[in-house]
Amino acid sequence: MTVDTVTMITREALYLIIKCSAPVLLISLCIGLLVSIFQTATSIQEQTLTFVPKVVCVFLGLMVFGHWMLNSIVDYMLELWTDFSVYIR
Repeated sequence: MTVDTVTMITREALYLIIKCSAPVLLISLCIGLLVSIFQTATSIQEQTLTFVPKVVCVFLGLMVFGHWMLNSIVDYMLELWTDFSVYIR
């Protein structure tokens, strides 16, 4: 296995990680921003007010995007395993 092959596998794996985690992280970011704006406007400084909506929305995001995320990971793993003979040379 050459350095180029290892670099390509690593680059594709990191891209897959970013691609699969982006929807859930963006949901968490948006909900956190909305709750922060609400807390600033109402002067409510309750810590659980930021935590609970984020957890619920991230869970819902995983329910919506989970199938796509899992299919992306499985496709990448199948691509790696089908080319396994190339990697052991």
